Amino acid sequence: MAEMFYEIPRRKTRAVMVGKVQVGGGAPVSIQSMTNTHTYDVQETIDQIKRLEDAGCEIIRVTVESQQSLKVLDKIKAKMTVPLVADIHFAYQIALGAVDAGADKIRINPGNIGGMDRLAQVVEKCKKHNVAMRVGVNSGSLEKDILEKHGHPTPEAIVESAMRHIKFIETFDYHQMIISVKSSHVPTMIRSYRLLAEQCDYPFHVGVTEAGTKMQGTTKSAAGIGAVLADGIGDTIRVSLTADPVEEVKVATHLLRSMGYRKEGVDIVACPTCGRCHVDLEKMVDQVETATLTMKTPMRVAIMGCVVNGLGEGAEADVGLCSEKGHGVIIEKGGKIKRRLKEEDLVPNLIEEIKKRQKEMTEKK
Repeated sequence: MAEMFYEIPRRKTRAVMVGKVQVGGGAPVSIQSMTNTHTYDVQETIDQIKRLEDAGCEIIRVTVESQQSLKVLDKIKAKMTVPLVADIHFAYQIALGAVDAGADKIRINPGNIGGMDRLAQVVEKCKKHNVAMRVGVNSGSLEKDILEKHGHPTPEAIVESAMRHIKFIETFDYHQMIISVKSSHVPTMIRSYRLLAEQCDYPFHVGVTEAGTKMQGTTKSAAGIGAVLADGIGDTIRVSLTADPVEEVKVATHLLRSMGYRKEGVDIVACPTCGRCHVDLEKMVDQVETATLTMKTPMRVAIMGCVVNGLGEGAEADVGLCSEKGHGVIIEKGGKIKRRLKEEDLVPNLIEEIKKRQKEMTEKK
């Protein structure tokens, strides 16, 4: 594995516990996602949660939009191995009920919870039961007076709203807050987090809200979340995609690895292909990525479409695959060709070699 020459200094924040997962206080940046099932459909929701857990999701949020969903929240919680976040809008009574049902964190938007008196009841409930709260301010739901003051949802307006609610919540001597200041406009989102980082020491949940399709959403999230992480800001992230939530976890995982926030896991180096490539390299890479997504051992794997850079990249990786027309080679670190294989045997043998290397590297620790 190549050395990490530079590590991004991280913003110092207080620690907040979400179930057994620490957010902030120097803890690793955690990955979140949210189910897109109807929460009251218990089995469908649990099935999706299990897929998210298998993909490496560390905190999972479900919408609790009705009494029907609230009534089954405890059943869902009982089947989970990661913390549960209850996503609440408008109905403060449901937020109170979600705490009783065992939610590890309550996500509210103070701008639509129904006023400070109702927010106060949620805060008191969370404090009593030692439950964390995400104060999520979005550009699309700012208070009327703040919008009138700033004209439109500027970063300054978003941060003013966040600080207003933070200061109010602090009057209850409650500090288990995680803050988000999201926008679907990437520059606004970046500026909002930077401004807020200067005004408080609470851990941040970072994301671009309503980012869009798998392609557009990934691009926006990489630009927005990546820019904020590059400043050392961010303690937990959610990549929002109009797609299977498992894809959110995959993108978030790769994003954290690319920024150096995660050193564990398989880093795949793969060429973009050109006319020299005579194999289905895209399919090969997808198969290897799927097979290695949740591996924790740090390892670099090269999957290359021709010999121009293939042998060199393979020599620099822990293990590599260099293909030619109809066949290819598995390469050991240092450049030694381990075996020559037919095209259809390349990926199975590479995955086998990765698992073997993983076992060897784990035993050395």
